[in-house]
Amino acid sequence: MPENYVFEYAVIRVVPRVEREEFINVGVILFCKRTKFLQCIIEVDEQRMAAFSNTLDIEIVKANLDAFAQITAGNTNCGSIAALDEASRFRWLTATRSTGVQASKVHPGLTTDCEKTLQRLFNEMVG
Repeated sequence: MPENYVFEYAVIRVVPRVEREEFINVGVILFCKRTKFLQCIIEVDEQRMAAFSNTLDIEIVKANLDAFAQITAGNTNCGSIAALDEASRFRWLTATRSTGVQASKVHPGLTTDCEKTLQRLFNEMVG
């Protein structure tokens, strides 16, 4: 029987107007300390975003989400945060903030396959 690993995940959200607290789910980030797994899946539906907010600069949102993904991947060209270990990057990316790109509260779970779980969560939360 495969071993279960504790993982944590958060939903990545775009918040066009922070003061309204309305958001669109655009991705999921998943971290598993035991397997040193840290990955995210992000998908921007430009039509959906344009329908949600006609003042949103989608190119800026895409650039911010790309930076989020690059930090998740540990791309050190993105600065010192990306050079941190997986746990520190996950905590930094999922910290509470009042910006246009936010993460939900962190949720725990058990998995035998982090990649499959990440894809399943993405399909459920964003898809």
